[in-house]
Amino acid sequence: MRHLTRPLAVALLAGTCTLLAPTTPTAHAKQTAPTPSPAAAKAQADSMPITGITLYRSGVGSFIRSGVVEGSTKVSLKFDVNQINDVLKSLQILDLDNGRVDSVTYASKDPLARRLSSFSLNLADNPALPTLFERLRGSPVKIKTFADGTATGTVLSVESRRIPSGSTKDAPIVDTPVVNIILAPGEGAGGIRSIPIPTIATFSIEDARLADEMSKALAAIAESRAERIKSVDLALSGEGQRRVAAAYVHETPVWKTSYRLILPEAPDPAKADPANIGPVLKGWALVENTTDSDWTGVKLALVSGRPVSFAMDLSEPMYVFRPEVPVPTVAGVMPREYEGGSKPGSTDAIINGKRVSSAEAQGMMNLAGQSESFRRVATSQSAKSRESTFQDMTNLPVPASAPSSLTATQMADYGMPSRAKGMEVGEQFQYEVSTPVTIERQRSAMIPIIDANIQGRRVSIYNMADRPDHPLRGVEIVNTSGLQLLPGPISVYDGAAYAGDAQVGQVSIGDKRLLAYALDTDIAVQTEPVSDNKFTKLRIIDGLFEQTARTRAGTTYTFDNKDLKRGRNLMVEHPKLEGFTIAEGGTPAETTQALLRFNLTLEPGKQSKLKVVQERINSSRVSIETYSMPQIIAFQKDGVISQAVLDAVRTGAKKNAGVNQAQQQLADNTQNIDTAKRDQAQLTEMMGRLDRQNANYASISERLGNSLKLLETLEKDRTTLTAKLDELRTERDDYFRSLNVE
Repeated sequence: MRHLTRPLAVALLAGTCTLLAPTTPTAHAKQTAPTPSPAAAKAQADSMPITGITLYRSGVGSFIRSGVVEGSTKVSLKFDVNQINDVLKSLQILDLDNGRVDSVTYASKDPLARRLSSFSLNLADNPALPTLFERLRGSPVKIKTFADGTATGTVLSVESRRIPSGSTKDAPIVDTPVVNIILAPGEGAGGIRSIPIPTIATFSIEDARLADEMSKALAAIAESRAERIKSVDLALSGEGQRRVAAAYVHETPVWKTSYRLILPEAPDPAKADPANIGPVLKGWALVENTTDSDWTGVKLALVSGRPVSFAMDLSEPMYVFRPEVPVPTVAGVMPREYEGGSKPGSTDAIINGKRVSSAEAQGMMNLAGQSESFRRVATSQSAKSRESTFQDMTNLPVPASAPSSLTATQMADYGMPSRAKGMEVGEQFQYEVSTPVTIERQRSAMIPIIDANIQGRRVSIYNMADRPDHPLRGVEIVNTSGLQLLPGPISVYDGAAYAGDAQVGQVSIGDKRLLAYALDTDIAVQTEPVSDNKFTKLRIIDGLFEQTARTRAGTTYTFDNKDLKRGRNLMVEHPKLEGFTIAEGGTPAETTQALLRFNLTLEPGKQSKLKVVQERINSSRVSIETYSMPQIIAFQKDGVISQAVLDAVRTGAKKNAGVNQAQQQLADNTQNIDTAKRDQAQLTEMMGRLDRQNANYASISERLGNSLKLLETLEKDRTTLTAKLDELRTERDDYFRSLNVE
């Protein structure tokens, strides 16, 4: 029985971290792994070279070491110190032929700061001289100053004193650290001497044990700086020759892609079919070996996916603060960490304008990777023509001198054959290099991965944000290679001539992209903005004006083709306004999240115009009183409102005028009542001051009586006017509430 995977437990033995496999009763249970000689250890390490590498776009690489071992032995794998944490996080070991993995050990050291703090003299925080003397309190030292000779004694304390910074009278007073020592016998035993630390030239620690501790601490610092390689030792038990493998992941440079797009030469550019130029796409993968090991004859795979990867320090022991707490009476519950989930999306693709399933797309990719060169997807006639051209080229005699120029056919038909095939592994697309790869340490390599005809057409691309005066020359390509294209630069060759550089992002199978590689100076562009904002309709809904306003924004483009021989397929990119619809310009050829794209054909030496207008209709409701009658009449003349709406507004205005008139009458009545009450109060006061026999008393009494009668009449009128106002208001409100007029 073969144990392909085994759970590993962790144990700490004598300062060394060991990964132990659980013991099982096997025929090899009594065997122990002998310690091989250095030569034997090197031979065993060489027996597990790197045989497979998978590089990811997220900056990590998956490595496989495999080989054959014999008997119970130990294999030592060497890693850079910067790689060891990733290796410990991901390492898997398999003894495939009935053997057993006894342990995985590696050198473990405390963090430098903790190791330094364990010495009697702590140098972990790079102490200054005053701090160092503080830590030497009670220790014998010998101090030599610049001016006063030497002094031997025991460090008592360190303090700060304000003393002159020089010997002159004008020397400023500064805070100066001072070390106080108790002098040794023969130098005034028991006396205390204060020595300013800036005056100390040299000093030595007279305690040999403490001086040795400081030397060891400094050696630990130097050792930590020099550590660059760490080994991981595999202890394997078994009989005879067995296949073993180790898989792990560590940081690597991101592998990159670069492309060459070759546009075929057209004998007569004026008659060339711009709809299908059949460009040839050649792709290269750029791989870098920044490790200290040669990659010799390894199987290489390049994955487009970006798995989540992070760094974690697993090699150094970690210590955490542990508070001292009372013994609990109830066991606590530990928190639980849940893994996140993911749901795969659809993998359907569009090939040659048709949506195909993931299985069909996989079939196309498998066909694409069956030979050294990817399957061409151009028409059969084009393929035959290129094949015969290549055969003709191979039969030509060797020229007497090297060629000074190349043709587009030579560049498209000849090149390094693709050494990779594309496939989907799980939910990720990868290029698998079909032949072994050798890359020396600290070297890089270019590996051909794509060589395919694709669909495409020449276009000029205009976007005002790029250049307001000229469009860019470009190509519209459809990824019919059966492979995913990853982000990277594209060098474009127009015929055999270099035309410019473009950049492409991720392009799925069957997807379409625009590439711009040069400025098209033969096309001059003028633009004129279009802007309009006005009311289009007013109608009455539930007694309110519903006003509809139209906002229009756009641009009129004028393209002048100054090329008298060649026409242009022009792709115009216009900003897409959120919430707007297209009013003028026709249906765009395609849209993006932020752009509308329109196709326009330019004849040689002629002008063409394109007007693109987007509009948005906004509706809101306001009170009928918002607009005056003259404004409403003007709206009716402009066609914004109908005659029925105008008539309804006039009728409502009459009803509103009746309410206003009744309100005014009631206000006048209220004012008259207030006046009558004031007169009544004045007359009553006057009568109270007069004697009844006074000649004016009778006249004032008569006036008071008339005022009381008037007040009574006014109050009756107020009741009538209030009722009338309420009636008119109800009639008006009922009219408007139910008023709906288009």
